[in-house]
Amino acid sequence: MLNSLSFARNGDKQNSEFFEEYLIRLLEERDAIGLTSMIHEIEAIMITVDPGHSVRYIAELSLMTPYHYLVTLESENHWTHILRVDMDSPDFLVREVKNANIQGIFRSLNEIYPIGAHKPNSRYMGEILRVNDLHSVVQLQQERDFRFFTQDQVRKLELPGNLGISKPSPYTHNIIGYMERAQDQLRVYALGVSSIMPEVQEAYSAAKELQKKLQIDDLILPVDHLATRIYSQNREVAILEWLSLSSYYYWGSYNIKDQNSSTNVTKNVHYGNELKSPAKVFTANNTPYFVNHLLKLPSPTETFVRNYGPRLHHIAMAVRDGETNGMDNISMVVNQIASQGKDFLLDVIGSKEEGLKQIFSSASEHSSLIIEYVQRFGDFDGFFARDNVAELTHAAGIDQELNQLSPESAGRS
Repeated sequence: MLNSLSFARNGDKQNSEFFEEYLIRLLEERDAIGLTSMIHEIEAIMITVDPGHSVRYIAELSLMTPYHYLVTLESENHWTHILRVDMDSPDFLVREVKNANIQGIFRSLNEIYPIGAHKPNSRYMGEILRVNDLHSVVQLQQERDFRFFTQDQVRKLELPGNLGISKPSPYTHNIIGYMERAQDQLRVYALGVSSIMPEVQEAYSAAKELQKKLQIDDLILPVDHLATRIYSQNREVAILEWLSLSSYYYWGSYNIKDQNSSTNVTKNVHYGNELKSPAKVFTANNTPYFVNHLLKLPSPTETFVRNYGPRLHHIAMAVRDGETNGMDNISMVVNQIASQGKDFLLDVIGSKEEGLKQIFSSASEHSSLIIEYVQRFGDFDGFFARDNVAELTHAAGIDQELNQLSPESAGRS
């Protein structure tokens, strides 16, 4: 039997007694009832955008990532575009709402937040996980009191019919989908009518030609980690909820005192390589927003959540180790993409001596998501240097402030 508690603990963040007790109890139970063995890698990540944005977003992703446009699945109210690298990495499902007036549960998760409401359909939806036995996994999770959409609700939501889909998390607002698939079978999404859309293919092809011309087409690797920002009071329960729904383990947490936040990492028990199943990272303030006027501490994470809602903040892409044209590959990638007009929030930070270099792009106008690039040197297998995280968090906080609404316009939203 797998032992999800056998992995070394990292970090210096102090957790509560509640967290430490239920981390053990939940993972021991998960292992014992077979869920850890039945739930495997992240198959796909789901993103939705507002009407008219998917073609440009796919062009952006095609330039900034190794992903390729595969096919579009058309349903009554949505186009769902499938992007893929290979069967050893998760797909991107980019879903576009056809009509700006369509209401729904995912839109409602944006509309109560002052900045999120201005792009009501633009959000990260969640992950799809591969499972051995869909019926058994869903049944076991329901017995643990997790709630799922019915098949009729999945059909009305126009999500793939071959998935078991959880209700949105109260802590992250993400959904989790389970897909039954043998590892040697092709991924198939049971949804709508399949076609190659000419305008998407044209935008994708142009972006890939540019990527090759810029000599970065073989430097960018698949997704390394996914980073969600949540309210300070939800840090521990969000981690425990995700561990209960997945086959991930708790890698550890670091206190980023300079930015009044913590970074909390979970990894898949089945795969040591994040490119097979990305790490899931949770970032939260150390203190809630309503004490900041007393403490006078920075609050970039809590401010982000108050403006956008709990949601994914960035998708990190790995960069191949090595040098190109006399510079580290990450600098080559960033310089070439910046030459095409894409902004970055800071210079590349980190060093070979520390083991890695990292950088954040500006947020996408289409999805509100940031792309992070991370290059590890040699056999370094960590996620960050403490100074790197502080600088990245600070830079993202400044970018958030520039995009915040005035009090007057926020009140009208």
